[in-house]
Amino acid sequence: MSQITDEIRASASELYHGHDICTEKSRFLLTEVGLPNGLLPLQDIEECGYVKDTGFVWLIQKKKCEHRFEKIGKPVQYAREVTAYAEPNKIKKLTGVKAKELLLWVNLSEISVEDPPTGKITFKTPAGLYRTFPTSAFEIEGVEKPQKVGLLEGKVKDDVEVNPDAPVEVNPAAPVEVKMDQVA
Repeated sequence: MSQITDEIRASASELYHGHDICTEKSRFLLTEVGLPNGLLPLQDIEECGYVKDTGFVWLIQKKKCEHRFEKIGKPVQYAREVTAYAEPNKIKKLTGVKAKELLLWVNLSEISVEDPPTGKITFKTPAGLYRTFPTSAFEIEGVEKPQKVGLLEGKVKDDVEVNPDAPVEVNPAAPVEVKMDQVA
């Protein structure tokens, strides 16, 4: 049974549909809270949502999937529905994620990072057992980290410096407004 009710969807600060935008927003969230951007390598994401008041986040994919983190040699299963509460350097009350330890699949309930971004990441089970790995094992290489923005929002925070010399990405599908007095 799904934890995501119509009531929760209605209270969502942000709600997205479609794999590409949901992947982008989930990486944004992970980066924003200080976690590695490759923690949620989900496939065919249909919906993602975020309730700003509580920090509740959910991702729904078409079917459950399995991913192997090669740098640590661990397979992880992601259920069709993954939910959690996000806060700085931590995801708690995590559901829908299992890691394989020896011959058993173990539910994960919390993920936290010490000294982001170069520190260690710790995965905890509901029973209190935990494993620690380097955060670099969960980073997606070649994917540029987004600027620090409001949680899943497109607004730059006031305390962030923006480099004016950095290259600017342009969306060719976006409408452009040009005023006649600006044309040379």
